[in-house]
Amino acid sequence: MIEIPIVLLITSILGAVLAGFVCSTMGVFVVRMNLSSIGYCMSHAAFAGAAFGLMISIDPLISAVMFSFGTALILGPLAEKARLESNVVIGFLFSIMIALAFIFLNFIPGQAASGAALRILWGSIFSVGYSDLMYLFLLSFALILFITLFYKELLAVMFHRKLAESSGINTKLFHFAVLFFTGFAVSLSLQLVGGLLVFALIVNPTSTAYQFFYDFKKIIVASPVIGIVSCLVGFWLSLMTDFPIGASIVIISAIFFAIAIAISPKRKKGNGKKNKIKTRSVQS
Repeated sequence: MIEIPIVLLITSILGAVLAGFVCSTMGVFVVRMNLSSIGYCMSHAAFAGAAFGLMISIDPLISAVMFSFGTALILGPLAEKARLESNVVIGFLFSIMIALAFIFLNFIPGQAASGAALRILWGSIFSVGYSDLMYLFLLSFALILFITLFYKELLAVMFHRKLAESSGINTKLFHFAVLFFTGFAVSLSLQLVGGLLVFALIVNPTSTAYQFFYDFKKIIVASPVIGIVSCLVGFWLSLMTDFPIGASIVIISAIFFAIAIAISPKRKKGNGKKNKIKTRSVQS
């Protein structure tokens, strides 16, 4: 088990809690709007941005946010104007960002390049500072405020975008808002979870919550709870085993998802209906 100072331990735990909250909260919208691949794209955009920051010796967090924000600006309008599915554009940007990330990593100067690269690849317990906590806290507050103020509009957009448009809701605005919030969530969680794994913290907790609930209010509460628990248990696993914290968090969130699939009441109901249909067809 790794022994770390109590102040650093508390800071890291708070960072894990806030990262779990913001990522899994955004996952509710990403999964429901069929934008799961956006997690891949945004995480690699932030990864490329952080690598770029290290290459030119600026704060990786600033460059990660810039790249994520720029990707969100490109992603929405490009999909609209080119009349392409969002997932097509996401796949296009994903390939560019991962290529840029490794090019930037190749040109990082100095002996510390390998350690810095590993931190942004896999995450690190020791990389979370007070400024990171402040940014994550502000993003958490902004998310809660956004969902509270525009809950009905968000629900309408997620239920059916065209119907929401016909009722007078500016669906593009909320679509872009989801992109921007996801970009910020990924960028601010990058140092803890890692650029190659942070997308799993967006998708896995929400997918787990969807196995148990139909009510959106319950899902939007359960998903952050599962995300926070995944981060805390993953943090503990990392301390006990010396595994990278990002990998530990993803393993735990994946285990939770696998368990949820196995015991999901939704799947049991679906299997029960299928068995009844089979029985009736055999009897007839």
